[in-house]
Order: sequence, then structure tokens, then C-alpha cells
Amino acid sequence: MIYKPALSYDDVLLVPKYSDITSRKEVDISSELDKNRLLQLPIISSPMDTITESSMANSMADAGGLGVIHRYNSLEMQVEHVRRVKDDARKAAAIGITGDYLDRARALYDVGVRILCLDVAHGHHVLMEKAIKNIKSLYPDAHIMAGNVATKSGFEDLASWGADSIRCNIGGGSICSTRIQTGHGVPGLQTIFDCLRADVGRDVKIIADGGIKNSGDIVKALAAGADFVMVGSLLAGTHQTPGDVIYSTDGSRRKIYRGMASKEAQNSWRGKHSSNEGISTTVPARGDVAEILVDLENGIRSGLSYSGARNIMELQINSEFIV
Repeated sequence: MIYKPALSYDDVLLVPKYSDITSRKEVDISSELDKNRLLQLPIISSPMDTITESSMANSMADAGGLGVIHRYNSLEMQVEHVRRVKDDARKAAAIGITGDYLDRARALYDVGVRILCLDVAHGHHVLMEKAIKNIKSLYPDAHIMAGNVATKSGFEDLASWGADSIRCNIGGGSICSTRIQTGHGVPGLQTIFDCLRADVGRDVKIIADGGIKNSGDIVKALAAGADFVMVGSLLAGTHQTPGDVIYSTDGSRRKIYRGMASKEAQNSWRGKHSSNEGISTTVPARGDVAEILVDLENGIRSGLSYSGARNIMELQINSEFIV
């Protein structure tokens, strides 16, 4: 048995530092996904069927971020959603690592997708290695976003297999029950600390994915070493999320938000379920996601200024955590 302490976002705060920043406009929160893609907003919307289709992807692109079209539909429907994404440079879509994943990769590549997200719950797996290498051999110019992993060794292996960015965290999402069902996981912030120590021979980006509840958590993730955050619940219920508005018994307006390993999601997608590592719920229907993204952007800029940092790199150098 091995035991070690680990930190979550709620366990720590960042120590305020001297700042000569007189306006949030002085703060640059852009981050490079790779040498060809710079995101002005370091936020990626999750490839969930209640979060990201073309409407969300377009809104994310307009805000400077990125939306990853989910894979929980037919290949034809996924391709159609990609066609509706206005910005060619921001066409990103998810695929699996078994079944029709190569067919999806080909079809998506043919309609302009150059960011392929290999989307599975436990990415430190032999099938992930096979999938990354197969796709890289077919499309060496494609950006491979892979995951999820929760450990330094997982990050190192996915990087060595060819991943360009890696989603880091397992079981930390608000509607993920992996930790309850399987007993496995690492707190989200600790995952970033650990993956930052990975020994890789090239620049592979860290995407903090799961358990991020507000702009303060985003700032903590970036300070810990993440290049981007991936979020679902922060965007749930907005106009741009898929699904109809539901009226509850008290007359309030709500929308479905569910984990992709939930029984409801798997029955909808596969016609059956093989696991129960997610939750399906409803959340209040909200307004335009652009307003939420502006609030998050302002919070991130303010967060950097509290550490006297004008960009994410300075934040990572200057930041100091306290437990």
C-alpha cells in the first residue's frame, strides 16, 4: 500500500503579491495550443452531449476559446455540426479509441477538423496508445488532444505515444461518479502539480479537466501549471448548450446536464449502458454563454493581477500557494 497526501482546488489559496498592473487590460491570458494555434481565452468546452455542438463551438471561438464537438451521435450528425463551425482554425471534434474511431477521424479530417480529441474516461491504456499512433500515422499534421489521465506516468506515456495536449484529471467533474463507483482518482489540482513534473521531450500542453467551479479555480489551475482548462458545468444550461428547455413542477426553466458515462447518456447513445460512472441531472436554464465567458475572462485577468502577473507564464513563475 502506498499513501501520499494530495491537494484539491478547495484546499489552497494563492498568496496576493505586489502588483504594478493598473488595468486588467494589461493582462494577457492567451495560451498556445500548439505553434499554429493561439487561444486568446484559455478555456475549452467539454465534448459532452449536453455541452458542445456547433452553437457552443462558435460561441467559444468568438470568445477566443475552443469548443470540442462531442462524439455521442452518428458520424453524419457529428460531421454536420462541424460543418456549421465558422472558424476553420477552431474546428475540433472528439472521437473514441475503439469501434468507428478511424472512420470518424477520416470524415472529420475531410471537413476541416485538425484538432482531434481522443475522448475516454481512462486514457492511460493500451488502446489509447494504438489509437494515437494510428491517427498520427494517417494525419501527422493533426493536433491530438488525448486523455484523461491523473498521474505523471500517464502524462509521460501519452506524450511519448504522440499526444500534443493531454486532459488531466479523472473523476473530478461535478457529474462524474467514477471515484464513487471505482474508488480511483486524484484531486484535480494535485493532478496538475504531478503532470507538470512529467519528463517529456517536447512541448505537450496540460489541460485541467474537471472539478473547476469558478474563475478562481481556473486561476489556481493555470498557476499550478495548466495551459488550459476544460469546463462543462460552468457552461451548462446556457442557450448554446444542446437540448430543449424543460419546465419543472414549480414552473422554473431547466436543461439537462449529464455525464457521458451515466445510464441515461449511454442508453441514448448506445441503446444500452455498460457502466454507471456518471450522473444525469437538470440545471437552471441560463442566458447567453458569451456573458458567462466574459465574467470568467474578467475573473482570470483579475486573478493574474493579484499575483502581479501580466501573462500566464509570469503567473506560474510568481505564484505561491498556501494550504
